[in-house]
Amino acid sequence: MTIKIKNLNKTITKCKKCPRLTNFLKKIKTNKRKKNSNDEYWGKPVPGFGELKAKLMILGLAPAAHGGTRTGRAFTGDKSGNFLFQSLFKTKISNQNFSNDIKDNLKLNSTYITNILKCVPPGDKPLNKELINCSSYFNTELENLKKLKVIVTLGKVAFDNFIKNYQRNYKISNKYKFKHGKKYILPDNRILIPCYHPSPRNVNTKILNLGMLNKLFSTAKRLANF
Repeated sequence: MTIKIKNLNKTITKCKKCPRLTNFLKKIKTNKRKKNSNDEYWGKPVPGFGELKAKLMILGLAPAAHGGTRTGRAFTGDKSGNFLFQSLFKTKISNQNFSNDIKDNLKLNSTYITNILKCVPPGDKPLNKELINCSSYFNTELENLKKLKVIVTLGKVAFDNFIKNYQRNYKISNKYKFKHGKKYILPDNRILIPCYHPSPRNVNTKILNLGMLNKLFSTAKRLANF
């Protein structure tokens, strides 16, 4: 399984299936954000990371332009990730309360973090064909994570696209509706839990707070049995 995931991640970082996304990555890498002007941007598709025997998956829609696309690791180097890892540390899912770059010694406890789409799309709005192109990578991650029991989707857009992906693989109804903290049993007996996105907007408007996020991840850990 280790070899499969490693080979998958190498394939992901070399992927150029979607010209629009490939060109956008080049643009981001060239036209850096001012505060990161001295940084060497990753500027490639961003693979998932974490434990290969993970019982929990944390799933976003796509890497951030100046977060994962800059650092090479999902939910790393941006404000959403900063808030997320405060909770993951508090609930003992990670060994530290920050995720700055791929060399910061971060370790996850029985958890794998990834995105449905491995490249940041312009305006954070992927095209359907881009999601379909990338779905094979996400499906391979699901297949390789044999012990996976619980999937937490961060944000309604990630939740909706996760359901669309499952509908391509399973005959499922439209009963799945986004509601923070609700638990769904999927056709493969895994548990799906929608979660508000840990974005600065949601945090600043108090749609999501650290207590809510801690409670959700504590529940996810209990259901995943680790």
